[in-house]
Amino acid sequence: MRSISTRGGAKTWIVSIVASLGVVLLVALAAVVTHYLRKPIYLKGAVIQKDPDPRKQSPITNVEISAADNLSASSIKSDFSGYFRLGLRRGVKRGQKITLQFRHPDFQPVDLPEVVSDELYIVSMEPLHPDIEMESDGPETIVANVFVRYSIESTAEVNVGAGVTTFQVVNTGNVPCHQHKPCSPDDRWKAAIGSASLDAGQGNIFENARVSCIAGPCPFVKIVSDNFSQGGRTIQVSVLGWSDTTTFLFQAEVFRQEINDIVRESYPVIFGRALNFSLPGAAEGPTLEAELDGTKIVFPLGPSPILSWAACNVRVGKDQSKSYRCELKPGYRFR
Repeated sequence: MRSISTRGGAKTWIVSIVASLGVVLLVALAAVVTHYLRKPIYLKGAVIQKDPDPRKQSPITNVEISAADNLSASSIKSDFSGYFRLGLRRGVKRGQKITLQFRHPDFQPVDLPEVVSDELYIVSMEPLHPDIEMESDGPETIVANVFVRYSIESTAEVNVGAGVTTFQVVNTGNVPCHQHKPCSPDDRWKAAIGSASLDAGQGNIFENARVSCIAGPCPFVKIVSDNFSQGGRTIQVSVLGWSDTTTFLFQAEVFRQEINDIVRESYPVIFGRALNFSLPGAAEGPTLEAELDGTKIVFPLGPSPILSWAACNVRVGKDQSKSYRCELKPGYRFR
């Protein structure tokens, strides 16, 4: 009877453990589901200028974006490409109606009724001063012949001379070695070693170095130390000879690295009132040159370009290349 009672108690204990584990799993699952349901939703999209010509639908930077009725976590601004990612408050669900608000001082405000979803929201904004209604205090200033000039640092190797010397391997042939090093490769004949070195000087390097036997029994020699074929400021060579005296020519070209600034020009692409161009990451001293009513003016392009006739935005890429987009200000037009 005692054994049966013990077995029954064990079964009860096991059932109790399983039940407890089930409760824990249900609680954990409920927590995961609750967290997922309460995870904030982000709306993604882009803001562009309204124009029937797709080439003139330029991205709009610094558009303030929010949701009406305080449904967005906070307001954000579009980036250089017009992209935005608006976070909504917890509790806002997919399928819920929402009104997105877009504000920029140079564009007409937009209130866009939408439904919360994973779709991409592409929003077109109309300029406050379209081309046909450009406001200015006087006649328009003509902007023409616009181009960008910059320099790139280039490193080039310049041949500035040659290094040359001769040396000998002094030896007497047909003398048995008797294991008195150095010996011929087959250890039969007495041998000798001759060496030479060249120094290219400070700031210079040798390239295309070579060694040639020019006199004596040249078939019975062997290079035993090659510190010249890879080049460098100092090069050396050692030669083993096991016959009579031989003479060698050791020479190489001398190069110096010179740094030069190469000036390059680039022409922006103009669509409507927008001017676009890019510069490589290595560009130095960039300037934008243009004619304003026939007068040629040079405008330095700093990290944040400031032009009297256009508002510019810059995006720096991972490779440090720079993309520029400039919009004409009222009172100016391209020709």
